[in-house]
Amino acid sequence: MKILVTGAAGYLGSVLVPALLVAGHRVHALDRMSHGQGQALASCCANPRFDVTVGDARDKSVLKPLLHQVDAVIPLAAVVGAPACDLDQFAAFSTNLTAIGALAELMAPSQLMVIPVTNSGYGRSDAPCTETSPLRPVSLYGQTKVAAETIALDRENSISLRLATAFGASPRMRVDLMVNDFVYRAVNDHALVLFEGHYRRNFVHVADVARAFLHALANSDDMRGRPYNVGLDEANLTKRALCERIAALVPGFTFTEATVGSDPDQRDYVVSNARLAATGFAPIVGLDDGIAELVKLYAMLNDRRYRNA
Repeated sequence: MKILVTGAAGYLGSVLVPALLVAGHRVHALDRMSHGQGQALASCCANPRFDVTVGDARDKSVLKPLLHQVDAVIPLAAVVGAPACDLDQFAAFSTNLTAIGALAELMAPSQLMVIPVTNSGYGRSDAPCTETSPLRPVSLYGQTKVAAETIALDRENSISLRLATAFGASPRMRVDLMVNDFVYRAVNDHALVLFEGHYRRNFVHVADVARAFLHALANSDDMRGRPYNVGLDEANLTKRALCERIAALVPGFTFTEATVGSDPDQRDYVVSNARLAATGFAPIVGLDDGIAELVKLYAMLNDRRYRNA
């Protein structure tokens, strides 16, 4: 399959693009390289099935000629995370939402879109969230991604992957994702002050996210037209429980819970990943394995530049 991946040199793209090439696909990567992350795809350049364009996924004049060459699009280009979206709201709307509208307009009905959104769209819920649960995003990030999913699924030949918060090592590393951040603090600061530790989240390893995209491409005839939660069932955890898991693997790490103040990210939910499991997909990287991986990475990487905001 010939696939266009926008935002291809980012945290997820730099894991997904090599996986697509290994699976035998032809990949055209589109990225602005605005953070100087071109080296994240350096290992792909020797592959004759890899092509790259340095450009903006919001620019129709860039998209049009690339779309003529592909069977499917994976639009990873996004302003990811509530803090980054709040910092630049124009970029959040134009990248997370307007660019998806442009793709939907330009793509032929025969072309498949596999779009990543976020399970943060569930906002706050006491019941386990399934794909039929109400969407009540509590951040601009969640709002833009929920709206983008509606645009994508309205065109029918699309699959939406509602991603849990990713963790794990990537060639274009991000330290500001919750598991990655907490492990960084455990390794480098040896301590963490936790706000509202009873709030629950779902997590998934970045390599398993890449595998979910490959699975969706391979099973598109059966999966198209629907959203799918992508998360690790064993990693439906409170923030306090996550810290306890990290403390068991990082000697000397301690954490305390703040008695005043609040987390600006008010998400609190448990997610069911049963719909995706019913298609034959199962994550393979456990949370403890991911924590151990990050501990080794942070022994080499102790620079906090790797953040979106």
